[in-house]
Amino acid sequence: MQLATPKGLRLHIAIFGRTNVGKSSFLNCLTQQEVSIVSDLPGTTTDPVEKPMELLPIGPVLFIDTAGLDDISTIGNLRIEKTLKVFERADLVILVTEANKWTEYEDFVISKAQHHNTPVLVVLNKTDILKPDKNIKEDLEKRKIPYVEVSSKTKNFETTSIVKSKLIEILPQDFITPPPLIPNGILKKEDFAILVIPIDKEAPKGRIILPQQQVLREILDLNANALVTNEKNLKIAIDTLKVKPKIVITDSQAFEEVLKTVPEDVYLTSFSILFAANKGDIKEFIESVYTIDKLQDNDKILIAESCTHHPIGDDIGRHKIPRWIKERTKKEILVDVYSGKDFPDNLKEYKLIIQCGGCMMNRKEILSRVYKAKAQNVPITNYGIAIAYLKGGLERTTKIFNHL
Repeated sequence: MQLATPKGLRLHIAIFGRTNVGKSSFLNCLTQQEVSIVSDLPGTTTDPVEKPMELLPIGPVLFIDTAGLDDISTIGNLRIEKTLKVFERADLVILVTEANKWTEYEDFVISKAQHHNTPVLVVLNKTDILKPDKNIKEDLEKRKIPYVEVSSKTKNFETTSIVKSKLIEILPQDFITPPPLIPNGILKKEDFAILVIPIDKEAPKGRIILPQQQVLREILDLNANALVTNEKNLKIAIDTLKVKPKIVITDSQAFEEVLKTVPEDVYLTSFSILFAANKGDIKEFIESVYTIDKLQDNDKILIAESCTHHPIGDDIGRHKIPRWIKERTKKEILVDVYSGKDFPDNLKEYKLIIQCGGCMMNRKEILSRVYKAKAQNVPITNYGIAIAYLKGGLERTTKIFNHL
């Protein structure tokens, strides 16, 4: 269980702010749980309060809810002293203030965080009753300090998505730890896995592509066995083995043929689906893929490629997936393609985003795209999930993630 993760292995997120700016409300909003006592009375939080939580998709974290730094009660100095010690162990600082108020205390927190080389996110809170101050925002932008505007009382999904998106942007990549490509427990020592790798026009001459290399290496690290073949020889490979393979992993190009060939009692998935979980948010991708059947004439979808390869022939992202969507929906769908690091800021014109496997991006980049889409209420899925859905194999090919 993630909650059993030792404190020392958790990302420490410290929440700072003056008394009664809504720190505890913000924490409750972010976690979607009542983890902190909320009161209109100043000074409700006294000593720093530690809350071990699971903050998806970042992982196990330790929230440290601190006392207000302007606490002038009779024991305020002792509280402040304990609060300041939190800077020594914080991996990330969240500074909460009212949307229209900035004082010397906010500058003090930022200077302390910068002194410890700790990333800071400013939360301009209470936007339900206060208008964000233009000068505060301009000053933060000038100093390149990231901020979000929220109302902690709303506790809606959009608010948490905006905050998580910013957190992912400012966190060092080391803290966005990807899960294993092959979920724990699926493949054990001496098990067999079959990798189906078609050799088509886009396959690089003399080598296999990065996702296939990475999956192969992980199988070897598990002390399991890998058999590599193409879709034409897959049945021969399965029949030749003395034991049944535990799992078959296919390139998306051969998905339809492989789906018909692999016995029902053998796990089946694709490289792109493995990367959907390893690099992105598998649950969001699966939930979003059903949007395909809701598309109407002239709806626009975004195909997001992580690399800048030169498309040859019937490219999977630019041609096949859009064509399969149009064949299924019988609608005239409009398609935009962005490649490499390009990704539009305004996503609201799109009804669906389909992200590639992301083998050329780190998890932080993919998750940033996911939460940017969530913040704008735009569904986002990935190539492998979309292909499995369009070809009738979604439930089967994502079964290996059911226990997560």
